[in-house]
Amino acid sequence: MLKNFHRVLLKISGEFLMGDLDYGLDIKTVDRIAGEVKAVCGQGVEVCVVIGGGNIFRGVSAASYGMHRAVADNIGMLATVMNCIAFQNSLERLGVDTRVMSAIHMSSICEPYIQRRAIRHLNKGRVVICAAGSGNPYFSTDTAAVLRALETNCEVFVKATKVDGVYDSDPVKNPNAVFLEKLSYSDVISKNIKVMDHTAVTLAQENNIPMIVFSLKEKGNLEKVLLRSGKCSLIV
Repeated sequence: MLKNFHRVLLKISGEFLMGDLDYGLDIKTVDRIAGEVKAVCGQGVEVCVVIGGGNIFRGVSAASYGMHRAVADNIGMLATVMNCIAFQNSLERLGVDTRVMSAIHMSSICEPYIQRRAIRHLNKGRVVICAAGSGNPYFSTDTAAVLRALETNCEVFVKATKVDGVYDSDPVKNPNAVFLEKLSYSDVISKNIKVMDHTAVTLAQENNIPMIVFSLKEKGNLEKVLLRSGKCSLIV
């Protein structure tokens, strides 16, 4: 088993699932990430997954153009369901037992999210994929992911991004950005580091769940990070 971790929450951004595409799902990328999750499960780790929907629809962006925020967020939550079903298919083609559980009930395609049922699935070794965020508008998928991590007794919140950790500024725009290997929840909030929604960080802080930010671009990086050998940033 990987060091110290029995159960983890993996948050994957919807944008990451695009691969090199401009929009939608790159199935090769989805399959590769599924392989990463399978490898971790093979080490005896129970995995809960939350996936964003930004590759299909971003509620915040739509709201900025005049759409009512609640309506925009509802559409965004539906986009996450599509990503979760695609990810489930990739995992099951690899022989991994999974359950998609949605905060918005749609019983013909997935289970409703029920905390005790999610924990039971994890106890049985199934990968639980949580769809539709928290089921409420005005809350980011990051916040929903921290919530699910707490509800399912995960020991760590792991956020997979296109960047290999947290920097003091955007490394894409600033080549001199400084990598931050370890920082506090308060640092993220007080310095306005835009690694994730600050509501998510505050929720993690109040409940003392560590947060790891890393990149999934490199094959095998999820397992490396959970073994504490891969490059990542730790927020505690």
